[in-house]
Amino acid sequence: MKIPQQPPSFQDVLAETTALLQQPELLARVHTAGHPHWDKLRRQPQPEGITATAAWGVLKFMRSMRATVTPLVDTTGRPFTWTNDAELSPGLHQIDLWGGGHIGVSEPVLDVESKSQYYLSSLITEAITSSQLEGASTTREVAQDMLLTKRLPRDLSERMIFNNFRTMQRIGELKDEPLSAALVFEIHRIVTEETLAKPDAAGRLRRADEDIAVVDNDGQILHQPPPAEQLARRMEQLCRFANGETPKGFLHPVLRAVVVHFWLAWDHPFVDGNGRTARALFYWSMLRSRYWLFDYISISEVILSAPAKYGRAFLLTETDDNDLTYFMLYHLDVILKALENLRTFIADKTASLRSLDGLLRTAADRFNHRQRELLTHALRHPSQVYTIAEHQARQQVVYQTARTDLLGLDEAGLLVKSTAGNKLVFRPIAKLEAHLRRLGAHAG
Repeated sequence: MKIPQQPPSFQDVLAETTALLQQPELLARVHTAGHPHWDKLRRQPQPEGITATAAWGVLKFMRSMRATVTPLVDTTGRPFTWTNDAELSPGLHQIDLWGGGHIGVSEPVLDVESKSQYYLSSLITEAITSSQLEGASTTREVAQDMLLTKRLPRDLSERMIFNNFRTMQRIGELKDEPLSAALVFEIHRIVTEETLAKPDAAGRLRRADEDIAVVDNDGQILHQPPPAEQLARRMEQLCRFANGETPKGFLHPVLRAVVVHFWLAWDHPFVDGNGRTARALFYWSMLRSRYWLFDYISISEVILSAPAKYGRAFLLTETDDNDLTYFMLYHLDVILKALENLRTFIADKTASLRSLDGLLRTAADRFNHRQRELLTHALRHPSQVYTIAEHQARQQVVYQTARTDLLGLDEAGLLVKSTAGNKLVFRPIAKLEAHLRRLGAHAG
């Protein structure tokens, strides 16, 4: 990964900046929109008479006037700050509207059964994609089958995903608990169980002989975390911040959650599993602040679509005087995309349910809501194989109910029953939609 170019110090651009500040006609032409890093601004054309260094000095001066100091400091004691730029407010407003309120969905997808399925789907997606960010290579289909059928993991990648799934379940149980070092250690222990070269490193801070660095695939050092002797104190400060004890005054809960994510990842207090633990703490913080919709979204799915941007957001902050605004803007964009994914998912789900209900409107009494959902899925995935155990897990029903559902669809001529090993499997018939239309027409 290419490290962003270090910006010139304010002292280095002071003369040019001072001269520009004394020329109102030129100062008004400086582009102040957005929150560009020096690495981007230096490549942008500037108005005539304005150098890139002078423009950078003006931006830094204006940001310093609006900077908010956080309790997070680097290893030299220099604090991390953020600037209340105009770009932050719209994103925070949208998250407030969507994440803690109403996302605009219809009643058929808000019933208890559907909510439990969305929750399970979100946990699975986050477990898989968060692990894939850290190198897990198992396919989504195999991992999903493992989690739905409650099969034990077979290799390291599956174990990472299995652990992440358990972690996200545990986060839901811990959302009303204040953060403590013991709780962070518990989360890390679940995240890393049976995945570490040194098993005793799970659930404890790294030691002095375990100091590590964050490197890219070429071995280039991207970040040098704090030394081991600072970690206990820093963990205590992180917990106080996460619990709202610091700083004094109001800090938007979304920004607090984002800083918690950054803080744990920046400190890198464990020998491994830091990223997964940091993202888990982000969910804990959001759910603790009553953003209930975060039970149903996956930020790691969005991050995984462009992982380089995730790493770069950390680097932009670290290379520009610990300016957290870069990471905040990146993270808000991730959240908004994750919420939009949920909106799209729900819209598709609603359309599918309506389509299936239309096909079955004259024979609706023959199929329950679980069978209708399976048929909806089968219409979109004609090669899908269904098992009783998977249907049971997805629908959260007892085995006999799941078995009755699938056998009923087999008897109706919509699924084809066969055996694989010692278990029954069911596949959609060819031209399922046409058959459903005929079935509906015949019933009418």
